[in-house]
Formats: sequence, C-alpha cells, structure tokens
Amino acid sequence: MTSPYQAAHERSLNDPEGFWGDAAKEITWTKPATKVLDDSNAPLYRWFTGGELNTCYNAVDRHVEAGRGAQTAVIYDSPITGTKRTITYAELLDEVSRFAGALAAKGVGKGDRVILYMPMIPESVVAMLACARLGAVHSVVFGGFAAHELATRINDAKPKAIIAASCGLEPNRTVAYKPMVDEAIRVAEHKPETVVVYQRPQCQAELQAGRDYDWAALVADAAPAACVPVAATDPLYILYTSGTTGQPKGVVRDNGGHAVALKYTMAALYDVQPGDVFWAASDVGWVVGHSYIVYGPLLHGCTTVVFEGKPVGTPDAGTFWRVIEEHDVKVLFTAPTAFRAIRREDPNGEFLKKYSTKSLTALFLAGERSDPETLKWAEQMLNVPVIDHWWQTETGWAICGNPKGIELFPVKHGSPTKAMPGWNVQVLGEDHQPVAPTQIGALVCKLPLPPGTLPTLWNAEQRYRDAYLTEYPGYYKTGDAGFVDDDGYVYVMTRTDDVINVAGHRLSTGAMEEVLAQHPDVAECAVIGVADDLKGQTPLGFVCLKAGVDRDDADIVKELVKLVRDEIGPVAAFKQAVVVKRLPKTRSGKILRGTMQKMADNQDVKVPPTIDDPDILPEIEDALEAIGLGKKRG
Repeated sequence: MTSPYQAAHERSLNDPEGFWGDAAKEITWTKPATKVLDDSNAPLYRWFTGGELNTCYNAVDRHVEAGRGAQTAVIYDSPITGTKRTITYAELLDEVSRFAGALAAKGVGKGDRVILYMPMIPESVVAMLACARLGAVHSVVFGGFAAHELATRINDAKPKAIIAASCGLEPNRTVAYKPMVDEAIRVAEHKPETVVVYQRPQCQAELQAGRDYDWAALVADAAPAACVPVAATDPLYILYTSGTTGQPKGVVRDNGGHAVALKYTMAALYDVQPGDVFWAASDVGWVVGHSYIVYGPLLHGCTTVVFEGKPVGTPDAGTFWRVIEEHDVKVLFTAPTAFRAIRREDPNGEFLKKYSTKSLTALFLAGERSDPETLKWAEQMLNVPVIDHWWQTETGWAICGNPKGIELFPVKHGSPTKAMPGWNVQVLGEDHQPVAPTQIGALVCKLPLPPGTLPTLWNAEQRYRDAYLTEYPGYYKTGDAGFVDDDGYVYVMTRTDDVINVAGHRLSTGAMEEVLAQHPDVAECAVIGVADDLKGQTPLGFVCLKAGVDRDDADIVKELVKLVRDEIGPVAAFKQAVVVKRLPKTRSGKILRGTMQKMADNQDVKVPPTIDDPDILPEIEDALEAIGLGKKRG
C-alpha cells in the first residue's frame, strides 16, 4: 500500500505539472499560467510562465477581502525594548499600501530594486511587502553587515532607493545604521536616489537634504498604492549569499513559484492552518526570515511573530518559553545554535518550568546540522516532535524534512529525514555515478528543481550555471556531502567547499582571507572553521607575516580582528588568528585547510600524501596549542 508521503513524492517527480498545477490553485492569479513547467530553455527551467499575480495581494489583501481583516497578522515582541504590538491583517494592509504609496511618490516602480537595511521590527515586514506590492525587487541586507559589504550589494543591485532604520539594538548596545549607510553610499559607484529612514527612539539619524526622507513624514502625505500585477517569472527579491567580498552572489527569487511553494509548505511540512501562530526565530536579513517570518505565514493566513531579542540574555534563557506561552505559538522554527545557547545556560530546564508550552506542536530546526545531543535535549524538554530539516538560501525552502502535515516519520538523530515532494535527491561519487546506500558522496538534486528555488543569480547567468549546474550535468550541486540510508533518510555531513556555518549563517572563508590579506604586514593567510559547541563553527585565521616585520604578534592579531569586523561585520564572529611561519600546502601549492581544520578540532590527522613539507605540521600544532586548540596526529 502506498503511503501518503510516497504518493505525494512520486507524483511530484512523475507529474510535476499536475502536482504543482494543483498547488497553484491555492494562490490568487490575475492571469493563469499558460505553462506550469517551462523546459524550453533547459537547464534553466521556469515555473508558471505566462501567469501573472501580486505576492503582496496574496499575503495581505485577499485575507482582508475574505473577511479575516480582524485576525492578527503580525505579533511584535521585543524584550530588548520592552515593546509588544499586534497588527491585524486590515491594519497591515493599511500600513503596507500607504508605505507603497510613499515609495511610488519617490519614483519606485515595477522592476526597480530597493535595498533594505533593517532590524527585527514590523516596519521591516511592511517595507518588504510594500516593494512586492509595487512590483519592485527588494534586497534585504542584514543590519550587522559593514559598510563595505553593503556597498558591494549597492553596486550589484543598483537600487533606486534604500530603506533603513536609524539603528538596530543588541542586548547591551545600540548599533547606529545610518552612518554605515552613508559610508556605503560614499564608497559605492552606484548612488541611490532616495534613502528612507525609519527613526527609532533609541537613536535619531541625521538626514541629508535632498536625498534622505523621514519614513513617518513620507507616509503621512502618501496616498495608498494598489497592487501591481507582475509576471510569475519576474523577480520578487534578491538575497545575497556567501561569495567573495568583491563578488556578491545574488540569489533571485521569482514571484509565482515562490508563492506556490511556500503556501504548500505551511500545511505539508509545518502542519499549520490559517489562523495559527507561527514563529520563525530568525532575522529578515536571512532566507529563513524571508520565507518563514514574512511570506510563508502570511501567504497561508497565519499569524507571524517578529521577535527582537536573543534566546538567552533578553533577559534570560526562558524568553523563548515566555513568547510561546504568551502568544500561543503552535510551531517554532529556529537554528540549533539557539537551543545550544539555551541548553548551556539552563541544562535542567528550570526556566521552562515557569511557563506553559502546551500550544506548541512541533519544533523545527535548520540553518546548520542539528547535533544529536541538542536535538535529544529539546525532545526531552518540550515533549513534541523536534524536526531537523535541510535547505539553503538558494532553495528557499526545505530540500529534506519530516513532512508533518503529510506523514510524520520516526526521527533519526542526525538526519533531516527524507526528500520533500518536488525534490529528487541523489548521492554521486567522484565518477558522477550514484553510490550505494550509506556511502558518502556529493548530495545533488535532479533537475528541474521545484518551484520557489533560484532560477538564476542576479545579472550573472553564467556564474549561476558554473556554480550550480555544470559540475554534475542534469543536477543541481548543493555543495554539501552526505549519504542516504536504506530507509531513504538523507544525512548531510559537511560542506564540500570552504563555506563555514557560524550560528546558522553561511560565511565564506575566502571572503575573510581577502580581508586579512589587505593588512600591510600579512604575506599569506588562510581561514578555517573550528568546531564550536555554541555556534557550530567559528573562524580561525592563520597568517604568515612579510619578511622584516618586527612587531608584536598580539598587536597584529588585534588589527586583523578589527579589519574583519569593519569589512564584513560582527556577524563573521572573527575573534582569533595565529601567526605562523608557513602554511601547509600540497606540491601544487594548495593550502591544506582541511588538514588544519582537523588538527584544530582535535581529530586524528593522517599526513596527506600530497603535502609539500610535512615538517610544517608540528609548527601548526604548536600554534594551535598556544590558543587552547589541538589535535592528535596519526
């Protein structure tokens, strides 16, 4: 007998047009698609060609028109400021349409790009939806990114406008955003015409006459804007992901496939219904925030939580449980690093005893591999299914998960369960042929990818082909390695490139190396990710100094840490570097980062046969020991 999951998964692969055509009936179209799956330009597939819709209409207007305007759309909870606020769908419609009108009055229209540099406040949601309402393409840049990083995105996206808050708030400090925006525009080649600033009471930004405008003043004078229909294949947003600092990689998300896929996942994967409270404890600057703070829950008619705080320290390790109790949260989605922090502060769950989490039906984890110990602890504490699922900025939603709304499978710790409907996950060896079950290889996804995934990179189609489609023809390269067991459970083991995962944020070690190499005393450098109980990984730099440099190593390291913070931002969590005489390399000159990483993580290391000079390894060992890291050499 075919199980519900098997039936859905097999149909999605054997009849993708029928499967996703049915899912598309859940979305309101101004013009239906003439073709559900367009393979005329394979391997660049497109979904719902010929169709027209507006994503903001589907996320806001249609719920009000259906008589649900009084339902809460957004709950804002900020333990940092002590502020709580609820916004109904009717109120959200009013705020979004008026802010869209304000942007339109400044010349923002269909196809224009708008960069958002915002913290976790309701206005971030309003700004994203207002762009979607006008058919403008938003690009959210995480508020912790430095001016240099923001400037590279300005040059790539060429926005007509920037929308920024005056500041972001950390538990112990206020981060002024406007000076970083001003500096980014100063160094960028492209100059946006307009900057709209939402003034927060904690920090007032200075406005530059003729370019900068106060959010509240603009909205006060604005007429509400109507929804602009766009092609299903038109871009909704650009989201930059790990690439080198000089070459940002802008993942494009289209309107039609994105709306269909996210609406589908809310019931099929997360098992929530319209009206339920869904909380993704992430940030709008990351893909999770786009998919599951803003678009997914609102497309489905749920109530979404915008939380400005931390899992610990705002004020304590019980803040997640308070939010769940207070707002009747049905599903929580967060990164494993959040639960590691809570567990470290409150291993016996004393804070949990103060609150009722009876509304919670499931905890979903993603952003990095969920280590079994943290997962087991969460299961014991919450007594609900704890579901790891695997996806990427590029995919927009889960490649693999435990589809609670279709069929809940037994959890296997260390596995994000099975390929979701729409996904054909395979494991290929170095010969590009499928490997046997339980054998590790490259995790790839057979084309076409389902709706909601990236159709291309912004202004970089060849780079898209080279990065994802060329190495394994007919497949999407995930960049992850792993295996599939005899029961069809997928295990994601490691990255196959030099991207490290810091607290759920994928960061390029190459980008950090570029920054370190800028220091006048540095001749050569390498950055690796070192295992960290709290953050998953933290970066560690190795630097070789130029000949003749006669300075204290500690002073140079301080300067390097500041340099990375200034260029990439505090999000990189770059706090450690060691000065070494030489870096271990292969005979062809490739730095043996993997070997150094194993040494730092105290794993057995076999000397690679390709190493140029094995005598370098004891020097690396000594340098690691000096900062409290070490390895066992085999």
